[in-house]
Amino acid sequence: MTSSVYTAAIAVANNPFDLNADAAYSAWRQGKLDSAPAGSGVFVLALDNAARLSTTERNAVFDRLERTNMVVYELKDPASQSKPLILQLGRQLGLERLDSNLCADEDGITTLRVVDKRREDEYVPYTNKRLNWHTDGYYNRPDEQIRGVILHCVQPADEGGENAFMDHEIAYLQLRDENPDYIRALMEADAMVVPANIQNGREIRPEQGGPVFSVDSGGKLHMRYSARARNIVWKNDPATQAAAECLLDLFQADSPYIFRHRLEAGQGVISNNALHCRTEFKHDSDADQGRLLYRARYFDRVANVDCDG
Repeated sequence: MTSSVYTAAIAVANNPFDLNADAAYSAWRQGKLDSAPAGSGVFVLALDNAARLSTTERNAVFDRLERTNMVVYELKDPASQSKPLILQLGRQLGLERLDSNLCADEDGITTLRVVDKRREDEYVPYTNKRLNWHTDGYYNRPDEQIRGVILHCVQPADEGGENAFMDHEIAYLQLRDENPDYIRALMEADAMVVPANIQNGREIRPEQGGPVFSVDSGGKLHMRYSARARNIVWKNDPATQAAAECLLDLFQADSPYIFRHRLEAGQGVISNNALHCRTEFKHDSDADQGRLLYRARYFDRVANVDCDG
């Protein structure tokens, strides 16, 4: 049975993510490859005042997101960084509906720092362990998928903690070029299942199945994915299993489409929930302040909205 999300999407005329729209896909594919930056370096966009972006700065954000679905920014004054500033930055980019998830603070932003003496089933973002390839909120319900993310670095680790990013549209493109049946399999409603989150005999979150790739009502591609084998169960059929292996191969290849960057204080990433991972980092439990990041996850994609001024 085909994913209902995908079935709805193919009604959008000339949608490049429709497996029956070869001409639309070919044109989109060429444009995507032509505009994609080459090399593994990351362009860093300087923001004079993140609370009030200039037209040039906003256009630069939109341009970069159109090309790679992510952009690294840097505050001119790192001392101005705060959670309210992150929220204001998001509002200027159409990011309004925060995912106030289980680990979020009262304001909806999640504080990411190492928490010592956690349980064996600890959440990896709160440790200094390597964080494998994933998109945020892959375990969320279909009506609460994460479309946009701001990840802001207040204090980097002394050593390690480098992020890597890959545009999920490029991952789609490479899989479809390899074998369109891989895309067909990953658009099935039962392609990837996240087991229930059970702690101390209590169900924190129910089992959640869904497609890896889907298309939203505006015709934009969305991806939910995790490379952590303990977190997911793949559909037991040859096409899905082969597609999952092909995805892993993409991440392990020496790809010009994987961008690596270690966030410094005052830097952050704005993303349409592109694929990302993180290396292990050094953590000193005796330090006054270790690695500290703020993460805002949204049900919205970045959008060009009207702003005062």
